[in-house]
Amino acid sequence: MTTLVTGCRGRVASTLVSLLHQGGHPVRAGSRNPGELSLPAGVPSVACDLGDPATFAPALDGVDSVFLYAEPSHITAFLAAAQTAGVTHIVLLSSSSVLDPDAASNPIAASHHAVEQALTGSPLTTTLLRPGAFTGNAYQWSESFRSGRPVDLPYPHSATSPIDEADIAEAARAVLTDARLQGSAYHLTGPESLTAAEQVELLAAATGSPTTFRTVSRSAWKDAVSPFVPETIAEALLDYWAATDGTAAEVTGETEKLTGRPARTFAAWAAGHAAAFRA
Repeated sequence: MTTLVTGCRGRVASTLVSLLHQGGHPVRAGSRNPGELSLPAGVPSVACDLGDPATFAPALDGVDSVFLYAEPSHITAFLAAAQTAGVTHIVLLSSSSVLDPDAASNPIAASHHAVEQALTGSPLTTTLLRPGAFTGNAYQWSESFRSGRPVDLPYPHSATSPIDEADIAEAARAVLTDARLQGSAYHLTGPESLTAAEQVELLAAATGSPTTFRTVSRSAWKDAVSPFVPETIAEALLDYWAATDGTAAEVTGETEKLTGRPARTFAAWAAGHAAAFRA
Protein backbone atom coordinates (compact mmCIF):
# COMPACT_ATOMS: atom_id res chain seq x y z
CA MET A 1 0.00 0.00 0.00
CA THR A 2 1.57 3.27 -1.16
CA THR A 3 0.96 6.54 0.67
CA LEU A 4 1.15 9.90 -1.11
CA VAL A 5 2.35 12.60 1.27
CA THR A 6 1.53 16.09 0.00
CA GLY A 7 3.32 19.30 0.94
CA CYS A 8 6.70 17.66 1.47
CA ARG A 9 8.56 20.94 1.84
CA GLY A 10 6.77 21.33 5.18
CA ARG A 11 8.23 20.07 8.45
CA VAL A 12 5.34 17.72 9.27
CA ALA A 13 5.18 16.10 5.84
CA SER A 14 8.95 15.73 5.41
CA THR A 15 9.22 14.07 8.82
CA LEU A 16 6.29 11.80 8.02
CA VAL A 17 7.94 10.63 4.78
CA SER A 18 11.05 9.59 6.70
CA LEU A 19 9.02 7.81 9.38
CA LEU A 20 7.00 5.82 6.85
CA HIS A 21 10.10 4.92 4.85
CA GLN A 22 12.00 3.83 7.95
CA GLY A 23 9.07 1.63 8.90
CA GLY A 24 9.08 -0.13 5.54
CA HIS A 25 5.87 1.50 4.28
CA PRO A 26 5.92 2.47 0.59
CA VAL A 27 5.67 6.25 0.34
CA ARG A 28 5.67 8.86 -2.42
CA ALA A 29 6.64 12.46 -1.68
CA GLY A 30 4.50 15.10 -3.37
CA SER A 31 5.38 18.75 -3.81
CA ARG A 32 4.78 21.65 -6.14
CA ASN A 33 8.51 21.53 -6.87
CA PRO A 34 9.58 17.92 -6.30
CA GLY A 35 13.09 18.53 -7.62
CA GLU A 36 13.81 20.74 -4.61
CA LEU A 37 13.04 18.04 -2.04
CA SER A 38 15.72 16.37 0.07
CA LEU A 39 14.45 12.82 0.54
CA PRO A 40 15.72 9.55 2.00
CA ALA A 41 17.32 7.30 -0.58
CA GLY A 42 14.72 5.18 -2.31
CA VAL A 43 11.76 7.53 -1.77
CA PRO A 44 10.27 8.67 -5.10
CA SER A 45 8.99 12.20 -5.58
CA VAL A 46 6.17 13.48 -7.76
CA ALA A 47 4.70 16.82 -8.80
CA CYS A 48 1.57 17.39 -6.73
CA ASP A 49 0.39 20.98 -6.62
CA LEU A 50 -2.89 21.24 -4.71
CA GLY A 51 -3.57 24.39 -6.68
CA ASP A 52 -3.22 22.61 -10.04
CA PRO A 53 -5.67 19.76 -10.75
CA ALA A 54 -3.60 18.64 -13.75
CA THR A 55 -1.06 17.19 -11.30
CA PHE A 56 -3.56 15.11 -9.32
CA ALA A 57 -4.02 11.98 -11.46
CA PRO A 58 -0.30 11.28 -12.05
CA ALA A 59 0.50 11.87 -8.38
CA LEU A 60 -2.29 9.54 -7.20
CA ASP A 61 -1.65 6.71 -9.64
CA GLY A 62 -1.15 3.49 -7.67
CA VAL A 63 -1.77 5.20 -4.32
CA ASP A 64 -3.94 3.72 -1.54
CA SER A 65 -3.76 6.44 1.12
CA VAL A 66 -2.97 10.15 1.25
CA PHE A 67 -1.66 12.62 3.80
CA LEU A 68 -3.29 15.86 2.72
CA TYR A 69 -2.82 19.53 3.53
CA ALA A 70 -5.98 21.62 3.83
CA GLU A 71 -6.05 23.51 0.53
CA PRO A 72 -9.71 24.06 -0.43
CA SER A 73 -9.37 25.60 -3.90
CA HIS A 74 -9.61 22.31 -5.86
CA ILE A 75 -10.59 19.81 -3.19
CA THR A 76 -13.54 18.46 -5.23
CA ALA A 77 -11.24 17.68 -8.16
CA PHE A 78 -8.68 16.11 -5.83
CA LEU A 79 -11.27 13.81 -4.29
CA ALA A 80 -12.58 12.79 -7.70
CA ALA A 81 -9.05 11.92 -8.82
CA ALA A 82 -8.42 10.04 -5.58
CA GLN A 83 -11.53 7.91 -6.01
CA THR A 84 -10.64 7.16 -9.62
CA ALA A 85 -7.14 6.10 -8.54
CA GLY A 86 -8.52 3.72 -5.90
CA VAL A 87 -7.52 5.69 -2.80
CA THR A 88 -9.37 4.39 0.26
CA HIS A 89 -8.08 6.56 3.13
CA ILE A 90 -7.14 10.23 3.49
CA VAL A 91 -5.53 11.76 6.57
CA LEU A 92 -6.10 15.51 6.68
CA LEU A 93 -3.79 17.92 8.46
CA SER A 94 -6.53 20.20 9.70
CA SER A 95 -6.50 22.68 12.59
CA SER A 96 -8.02 22.92 16.06
CA SER A 97 -9.35 26.31 14.95
CA VAL A 98 -12.33 24.45 13.44
CA LEU A 99 -13.43 23.65 17.01
CA ASP A 100 -13.88 27.34 17.85
CA PRO A 101 -17.56 28.32 18.24
CA ASP A 102 -16.79 31.36 16.07
CA ALA A 103 -14.95 29.32 13.43
CA ALA A 104 -17.27 30.53 10.67
CA SER A 105 -15.86 34.04 10.98
CA ASN A 106 -12.23 32.90 11.28
CA PRO A 107 -10.37 32.80 7.93
CA ILE A 108 -7.86 30.29 9.31
CA ALA A 109 -10.64 27.93 10.39
CA ALA A 110 -12.70 28.49 7.24
CA SER A 111 -10.26 26.90 4.82
CA HIS A 112 -9.70 23.87 7.05
CA HIS A 113 -13.44 23.50 7.66
CA ALA A 114 -14.17 23.57 3.92
CA VAL A 115 -11.76 20.70 3.28
CA GLU A 116 -13.07 18.74 6.26
CA GLN A 117 -16.62 19.08 4.94
CA ALA A 118 -15.63 17.91 1.49
CA LEU A 119 -13.77 14.88 2.86
CA THR A 120 -16.42 13.78 5.35
CA GLY A 121 -19.04 14.12 2.61
CA SER A 122 -17.12 11.75 0.34
CA PRO A 123 -17.17 7.93 0.42
CA LEU A 124 -13.48 7.80 1.40
CA THR A 125 -12.43 6.92 4.93
CA THR A 126 -11.25 10.18 6.46
CA THR A 127 -9.10 10.77 9.52
CA LEU A 128 -8.86 14.34 10.80
CA LEU A 129 -5.78 15.55 12.68
CA ARG A 130 -6.54 18.87 14.38
CA PRO A 131 -3.38 20.26 15.99
CA GLY A 132 -3.25 23.62 17.65
CA ALA A 133 -0.21 25.91 17.71
CA PHE A 134 3.05 24.37 16.47
CA THR A 135 6.24 24.67 18.53
CA GLY A 136 7.90 25.77 15.29
CA ASN A 137 5.81 28.95 15.33
CA ALA A 138 8.45 30.22 17.74
CA TYR A 139 10.83 30.65 14.80
CA GLN A 140 9.06 33.98 14.24
CA TRP A 141 11.01 35.26 17.25
CA SER A 142 14.43 34.08 16.09
CA GLU A 143 15.48 37.41 14.60
CA SER A 144 14.75 39.21 17.87
CA PHE A 145 16.82 36.65 19.77
CA ARG A 146 19.75 36.85 17.34
CA SER A 147 19.77 40.65 17.44
CA GLY A 148 19.32 40.89 21.22
CA ARG A 149 16.02 42.79 20.92
CA PRO A 150 12.95 42.07 23.04
CA VAL A 151 10.26 39.93 21.41
CA ASP A 152 7.19 42.01 20.58
CA LEU A 153 4.01 40.39 21.93
CA PRO A 154 0.57 42.00 21.62
CA TYR A 155 -0.91 39.57 24.18
CA PRO A 156 1.96 38.11 26.23
CA HIS A 157 -0.36 36.20 28.54
CA SER A 158 -2.32 34.46 25.79
CA ALA A 159 -1.83 30.71 26.19
CA THR A 160 -1.52 27.81 23.77
CA SER A 161 -0.53 24.17 24.21
CA PRO A 162 2.16 24.05 21.50
CA ILE A 163 2.76 20.73 19.81
CA ASP A 164 6.03 19.60 18.28
CA GLU A 165 5.72 18.99 14.53
CA ALA A 166 7.52 15.68 15.06
CA ASP A 167 4.64 14.53 17.26
CA ILE A 168 2.13 15.46 14.54
CA ALA A 169 4.14 13.41 12.05
CA GLU A 170 4.21 10.44 14.44
CA ALA A 171 0.46 10.74 14.97
CA ALA A 172 -0.02 10.77 11.20
CA ARG A 173 2.12 7.67 10.79
CA ALA A 174 0.01 5.90 13.41
CA VAL A 175 -3.32 6.59 11.72
CA LEU A 176 -1.93 5.77 8.28
CA THR A 177 -0.61 2.38 9.37
CA ASP A 178 -3.17 1.21 11.97
CA ALA A 179 -6.70 0.65 10.65
CA ARG A 180 -8.09 0.67 14.20
CA LEU A 181 -7.29 4.40 14.48
CA GLN A 182 -8.79 5.45 11.15
CA GLY A 183 -12.01 7.32 10.51
CA SER A 184 -11.92 9.55 13.60
CA ALA A 185 -11.00 13.13 14.47
CA TYR A 186 -8.15 13.88 16.88
CA HIS A 187 -7.47 17.17 18.67
CA LEU A 188 -3.68 17.15 19.05
CA THR A 189 -1.92 19.29 21.64
CA GLY A 190 1.38 19.52 23.42
CA PRO A 191 1.65 18.39 27.05
CA GLU A 192 1.17 21.77 28.74
CA SER A 193 -0.44 25.18 28.50
CA LEU A 194 2.10 27.98 28.07
CA THR A 195 1.70 31.70 27.58
CA ALA A 196 3.65 33.44 24.85
CA ALA A 197 5.75 35.10 27.55
CA GLU A 198 6.57 31.72 29.11
CA GLN A 199 7.65 30.38 25.73
CA VAL A 200 10.03 33.33 25.30
CA GLU A 201 11.43 32.65 28.76
CA LEU A 202 12.00 28.97 27.96
CA LEU A 203 13.78 29.91 24.74
CA ALA A 204 15.94 32.39 26.63
CA ALA A 205 16.91 29.67 29.11
CA ALA A 206 17.69 27.20 26.32
CA THR A 207 19.84 29.66 24.38
CA GLY A 208 21.50 31.39 27.32
CA SER A 209 20.11 34.66 26.04
CA PRO A 210 18.96 37.67 28.10
CA THR A 211 16.17 38.28 25.58
CA THR A 212 12.82 39.16 27.13
CA PHE A 213 9.57 40.46 25.69
CA ARG A 214 7.75 43.75 25.48
CA THR A 215 4.04 44.32 25.14
CA VAL A 216 3.05 46.14 21.94
CA SER A 217 -0.28 47.33 20.57
CA ARG A 218 -2.34 45.36 18.07
CA SER A 219 -1.67 47.93 15.36
CA ALA A 220 2.08 47.98 15.99
CA TRP A 221 2.30 44.19 15.78
CA LYS A 222 0.14 44.06 12.66
CA ASP A 223 2.29 46.71 10.96
CA ALA A 224 5.46 44.79 11.83
CA VAL A 225 4.22 41.53 10.29
CA SER A 226 2.40 43.07 7.32
CA PRO A 227 5.15 42.17 4.80
CA PHE A 228 4.55 38.45 5.31
CA VAL A 229 1.18 37.98 7.09
CA PRO A 230 -2.04 38.93 5.23
CA GLU A 231 -4.19 41.41 7.15
CA THR A 232 -7.13 39.01 7.52
CA ILE A 233 -4.87 36.34 9.04
CA ALA A 234 -3.18 38.88 11.32
CA GLU A 235 -6.57 40.06 12.59
CA ALA A 236 -7.69 36.47 13.17
CA LEU A 237 -4.54 35.75 15.19
CA LEU A 238 -4.92 38.92 17.23
CA ASP A 239 -8.56 38.13 17.99
CA TYR A 240 -7.62 34.60 19.05
CA TRP A 241 -4.87 35.85 21.35
CA ALA A 242 -7.21 38.45 22.83
CA ALA A 243 -9.84 35.79 23.51
CA THR A 244 -7.32 33.50 25.23
CA ASP A 245 -5.47 36.21 27.16
CA GLY A 246 -5.06 35.00 30.73
CA THR A 247 -6.85 31.67 30.10
CA ALA A 248 -5.12 28.31 30.18
CA ALA A 249 -5.15 26.40 26.89
CA GLU A 250 -6.77 22.99 26.61
CA VAL A 251 -4.45 19.98 26.85
CA THR A 252 -5.79 16.73 25.44
CA GLY A 253 -4.43 13.21 25.59
CA GLU A 254 -4.92 12.58 21.87
CA THR A 255 -1.26 12.93 20.93
CA GLU A 256 -0.23 10.32 23.48
CA LYS A 257 -3.13 8.08 22.38
CA LEU A 258 -1.77 7.97 18.83
CA THR A 259 1.99 8.00 19.41
CA GLY A 260 2.07 5.75 22.47
CA ARG A 261 4.31 8.08 24.49
CA PRO A 262 4.18 11.51 26.18
CA ALA A 263 4.09 14.51 23.89
CA ARG A 264 7.35 16.45 23.57
CA THR A 265 7.61 19.57 25.72
CA PHE A 266 8.28 23.07 24.44
CA ALA A 267 11.38 23.18 26.63
CA ALA A 268 12.74 20.10 24.86
CA TRP A 269 12.00 21.66 21.47
CA ALA A 270 13.75 24.88 22.52
CA ALA A 271 16.84 22.97 23.64
CA GLY A 272 16.95 21.03 20.38
CA HIS A 273 16.58 24.12 18.17
CA ALA A 274 18.52 26.66 20.24
CA ALA A 275 21.10 27.22 17.50
CA ALA A 276 18.49 28.94 15.34
CA PHE A 277 18.04 31.59 18.03
CA ARG A 278 21.70 32.35 18.73
CA ALA A 279 23.65 35.12 17.01
